[in-house]
Amino acid sequence: MAGRYATALFDLAKEAHAIDALKADLDRFDALVAASDDLNRLVRSPVFSAREQEQALNAVLGRAGIGGLAANFLRLVTANRRLFAVRAMIAAFRALVAQDKGEVTAQVTVAEQIKDEHAQALRAALKSVSGKDVDLDIKVDPAIIGGLVVKLGSRMVDTSLRTKLNAIKHAMKEAR
Repeated sequence: MAGRYATALFDLAKEAHAIDALKADLDRFDALVAASDDLNRLVRSPVFSAREQEQALNAVLGRAGIGGLAANFLRLVTANRRLFAVRAMIAAFRALVAQDKGEVTAQVTVAEQIKDEHAQALRAALKSVSGKDVDLDIKVDPAIIGGLVVKLGSRMVDTSLRTKLNAIKHAMKEAR
């Protein structure tokens, strides 16, 4: 379902030559949902009626300055009672935009937020490996202790301290 909505939205955005503006608006909305437990609950909960969701959504869109095609799309999704899947729709839309631009997305897990210059260096290194522009999807997971885990397509490089410590622990158990 998310793919169908994303494909239809992508086609509309391409016709209107508004892919980048739409992506920016949807990214902003997705970040708002990710940052707010209340908004996430509103989006995901079937307890709220379509009318209640639409009223709350209109207030959020107004405050966030999201309008045009993105606002109309979010209202349509709400009216069709599909708001619970909006984050998957946005992710599918991002994938279509990346594919259209010849980009690939690398999932990067780090122990703490990385600086912009490090992200740029990582992006450049991954571009030299893949031969394509690379968009980074950075997740912070303190459980990896240090280092990073990079997934690019079917390839994965795990340089986290947690993995190294587990390898040492396993080697010590075998040595006994």
